[in-house]
Amino acid sequence: MKPVFVDTSGFYAFLDRTDPFHDQASTFFLRARDEGWGLFTSSYVVHETWALIQARLGWGAVEDWLSSLLPLCEVVWVDETLHRLGMARARQVRERRLSLTDCVSFEVMSARNCLEAIADDEHFRKLGYLPPKD
Repeated sequence: MKPVFVDTSGFYAFLDRTDPFHDQASTFFLRARDEGWGLFTSSYVVHETWALIQARLGWGAVEDWLSSLLPLCEVVWVDETLHRLGMARARQVRERRLSLTDCVSFEVMSARNCLEAIADDEHFRKLGYLPPKD
């Protein structure tokens, strides 16, 4: 099973047809279903995604995401160790636009030797985490 991380940007793009990454995200989620990818995300991404969808798209979109898209993913619950690793990474990099959620995501991906992500985020690309390959 091919492990693929799902970032907030991937979830959001799938739901928002006006997002420039929408078509790619939709294709990736369909392929994931058809090809049996092992999609996973973190509890921090769940929190971040919920807030973004609620603020920009409303409760109906939150309910759609919770009932149709999120169940496709295993949620890795962030514990104290993962949180501290993410904090250490963020403090080491000290980049203004790099979030703690992203740093925790990189730690989760690293722990699973995963290099592919459904994400439209410069920080993922910068670290070599790329969209899923054929």
